[in-house]
Amino acid sequence: MDTKKEPSLLQILGLGTAILLVAGNMIGSGVFKKITPMSAGLMDSSLILWAWVIAGLITMLGAFSFASLATTTKEAGGQFQYFKNVFGGFFGFIYGWSFFAVISSASIASIAYVFAQSLGNLLGIPPILEAYSSYSIAGVIFPFQNASVKLIALSALFFLTLFNIRGVEGGGWLSNIVTGAKILGILLLIVLGLSYNSNTSALPTPDYIPNPTQWGDFMRISAFFTAMLGAFWAYDGWVNITNMASEFKNPTKNVPRAIIIGTALTMLLYVTVNYAYLQVLTPADFAHLGSQEGSIAAVEVAGIVMGPIGITLISILIMISTFGATQASTMSAARVYYQMSKERYFFKPFSHVHKRFRTPYVSLIGQMIWACLLIISGTFDQLTDMLIFAAFIFYGLGAVAVIRLKMLDKLQFTFGYPVVPLLFLLCCIVIVVNAVYTRPLESLTGLGLITLGVPLYLYFKGFGAKS
Repeated sequence: MDTKKEPSLLQILGLGTAILLVAGNMIGSGVFKKITPMSAGLMDSSLILWAWVIAGLITMLGAFSFASLATTTKEAGGQFQYFKNVFGGFFGFIYGWSFFAVISSASIASIAYVFAQSLGNLLGIPPILEAYSSYSIAGVIFPFQNASVKLIALSALFFLTLFNIRGVEGGGWLSNIVTGAKILGILLLIVLGLSYNSNTSALPTPDYIPNPTQWGDFMRISAFFTAMLGAFWAYDGWVNITNMASEFKNPTKNVPRAIIIGTALTMLLYVTVNYAYLQVLTPADFAHLGSQEGSIAAVEVAGIVMGPIGITLISILIMISTFGATQASTMSAARVYYQMSKERYFFKPFSHVHKRFRTPYVSLIGQMIWACLLIISGTFDQLTDMLIFAAFIFYGLGAVAVIRLKMLDKLQFTFGYPVVPLLFLLCCIVIVVNAVYTRPLESLTGLGLITLGVPLYLYFKGFGAKS
């Protein structure tokens, strides 16, 4: 089939939708629960807030860097497109493969699973197939474990895939509505936390006060960076809007604006809501929650301030938030594989566009199948441990791309050059090195999955290109 006869994607989404899609991709489950492991590692309110602030500032450096790259192309594909154009097809493909195998699909599977857990708990859905829960494949994969939760997650992905196939405008409106609800819910949490603080007129007393002479201790600094990984998981997703560039009006202007505004808005919400959390519970309290199965920080805070009504409201908020993040990721990520296939870097059917709805339906279905397999296998938790490590390798490569294009005088507009991309590159290097030091198994496994893309690249540019 001649791909030139394929219908094209519709360029109909505006700046407002773009901004909310950035926020929708970022706001998932992390903002409601990551303060728990961060508290366990730092045990200090100030350090926890600084971890959120610094992670947010680093994310903003990345947003400014990739906003510069977004001015260079109107095509879909995001980082795949940037790396291909700047470094060549091999680097573009390796990113695209990593995005499909780990970065995006595992994230979609993980967030859909959290949504399913929230819905199951809220409605009291009973477990199913418990008699087969101990059945395993090679002692690693347990397909029937938590079967009721998995069934809900699979159903959610199936529904969202069908919904997004039926049109990008409908998907955009759904993201707008859900993201608006998420922002209102977080604002409610902020008001609850700050009101509780004003009523008691007392700040939580840290259970651990660090000795300033220990700041030179490598292990202490490493613990701080490790705690920031939790914040980075919550911030991740800001760059996904670039995957849909060809479906936005005036993409070389609106996409960069959306990245910066959406990321800044989310950072403000995250830092403020975590400050509000710490007005209700101490870091020691949050650390203790980590030892309790199924406890979620935001739910506990709401329960203390509002009682059972607060628990129900925030449980509904988390359900809406994870559903919205799954929707935003499902909608944007499929465009990467569509663009890769269109340029013969991926399986040919992924470039097909639905003749009626003008959406990359094969790419959406293929993405759904892989994410569903990850949910059934239960391996997405292991993959998400590698997600931030893999993502920051490519974020750093994006900073290098900005520097290279500017040196070649091929980048007309940059944000804070050369300070912004150089600082972001340095931060990426530190984060990747620290991840290798603190989580060597996950990091090396992530590298292994990335290098699996090498033989696939040879296939697509050899046999695949001739087909």
